[in-house]
Amino acid sequence: MRNPAVRRALQDIYRQLMAHYGPQRWWPAEAPFEVMVGAILTQSAAWTNVEKAIDNLKKAGALSPKALRELSTEDVAGLIRPSGYYNAKAVKLKAFVQWFGENYGDDLDRMAAQNVDSLRKQLLEVHGIGPETADSIILYATNQPVFVIDAYTRRIISRIGLAPDKDTYDAYQRLFMDNLPADTGLFNEYHALLVRLGKDVCRKRPLCAQCVLNRRCGHHHELPPEIDSQSAQYGILTEDKMIQEKLHE
Repeated sequence: MRNPAVRRALQDIYRQLMAHYGPQRWWPAEAPFEVMVGAILTQSAAWTNVEKAIDNLKKAGALSPKALRELSTEDVAGLIRPSGYYNAKAVKLKAFVQWFGENYGDDLDRMAAQNVDSLRKQLLEVHGIGPETADSIILYATNQPVFVIDAYTRRIISRIGLAPDKDTYDAYQRLFMDNLPADTGLFNEYHALLVRLGKDVCRKRPLCAQCVLNRRCGHHHELPPEIDSQSAQYGILTEDKMIQEKLHE
C-alpha cells in the first residue's frame, strides 16, 4: 500500500546508507549465468564459501548450463562442496539448468524478455527456488525491477519500525515496491546496502552505536544505555566465531 510517510522514510534510509557506504556494485559475477548459480548456492551460506564453490566450477569448466547438465549430481556436489548443503544444492542446480535449457535454450535474453510476474511464477516452479532466489535471479541476472527481501532486510526494517502488518515475504516486498520507483538500479543498490548494514552492524546482536541509522531506529532507543555504550564490544569475536555467526544470520 502506498504511504507518503513510508515513501519518505525509505528514501531517507537509502540516502543515508548510500552516503555512508557508497555503491556496493552487487552482484559480483563475470556473467549473468554466474549470478544465477550464485543465487542458488548462497542459500544458507556465507558468500566467501559460495565464491570458493564457483571458483571450483570455473576451474572444472563446469560453469555453464550445458556442462552442469552433463555432469552427474555427485560430481556437481563435489565441486560445490564449500557452499554447504552441497548434495541438496547439486539437485537444485541440476533442476535449474534442465529448466533453463528446456524452456529457453540456455538463452538469457529470451528469459529476460518475459515480464516479471510470468518469469517469477516459472522460477518458483523449479525445484529448490523460493521467492528470494527467484527475485535475485530476476533483479541481478535479467536486470528487471523486483525488490529482493532477505533476513537482513526484514531485521532492519522491523527494528526501524517500518514492518508491514503481515510478517511475510510478499508483504515486505510490497512495502518497498509500492513506495519506491520501479527502478532496477535503485532496487539493486538498496538491497545490497541493506545486506551490508545487516552484516556489518545490524546483526542479531546489533552494534547500534556504530549504525548510521541509529537516530531513527526504535531498537536502538530500547537498549539500556550501558548495553548501547558497549555495543561495539559485541563485534570483538574470534575468526571462527565470526564465520559461524555469519552462517546463522
